[in-house]
Parts: sequence; structure tokens; C-alpha cells
Amino acid sequence: MSPTPPAEPGPLGVLARYRRAILDRSADDLADLYAVDGVHEFPFLFPGMPARFHGREEVRAGYRAAWDASPALPERILEVAVHTSTDPEVITVEQTVTGTVTGTGEPFAFPGLLVMRVRDGALVQVRDYMDGLGVSRALGRLPAVAALLDGRRSG
Repeated sequence: MSPTPPAEPGPLGVLARYRRAILDRSADDLADLYAVDGVHEFPFLFPGMPARFHGREEVRAGYRAAWDASPALPERILEVAVHTSTDPEVITVEQTVTGTVTGTGEPFAFPGLLVMRVRDGALVQVRDYMDGLGVSRALGRLPAVAALLDGRRSG
């Protein structure tokens, strides 16, 4: 029996492992894809998430907290397109995450765009353009988002 070959260290190999971590809701597997000082940014308004996580351990803690609090169970990631770049470290990914909201059984489909930079087999930067308002709507959190936008506290 031959040993398992090492995981593909390039952007496409890291993308495959990134998606597996998302579907497994494994903050550890996701964070372990990042360089120690890697950055994950949310350039669009994403209620309940910070504008960025800086460093592998912030990614781990942030995603663990988000997934522990979320009733959204991802089941599939539908690839729309993966665009390579003239920079071999960078890919742009168009995808839709689909699944079910626990408690209601309602299906969801969250479109998004990722711009990923992979160096030496690790994510050094991810810009995550997910439909944060769509996520909030699907999870019944729009009143809290409206209150946040109005500068009011929600109960």
C-alpha cells in the first residue's frame, strides 16, 4: 500500500480543502489552511461578522463562534466558475453555498465570490464577498440588521 500523496499546495488544491472545511463546518480544518498571519476579509457588509480576521487563530475562533451560533447547515457548494490569474498565487471563485436552516427546514442558497491568494500551500489572503444580507434574511435576522443599521440595539 502506497502512502497518501501530499495535498495539492496550489490555489486549486487549497480551494478543494477550503470547501471541505466549510461543508464540515470545521473551524480547525479551515484555520489550518491559513498562514499564521493570513487574513480573511469581508469587504461587503456581513452582519454579525467583523470586517476581517487577522491570523490563523482569529480565523479559527471567529468561524467556530459563527458556526456554533448559526442554524445554517451547508450541504453543497455549487461552483459557478473558477478564474485563474496572471498571478499564479491568485484565483477568483464564483460559487453558491446551499443547504438547510435547522429548526425551519427552509432551504438556502448563498451566492458569493472569493478572491484567494495561496503562497507555499497556505492561504495568505481571502477576500470573501458573500451576500451577508441574504444570509441574514434566510436566518430571520433582518430586524437585528435593521436595528444595527439604525444604530439601535436589538433585543
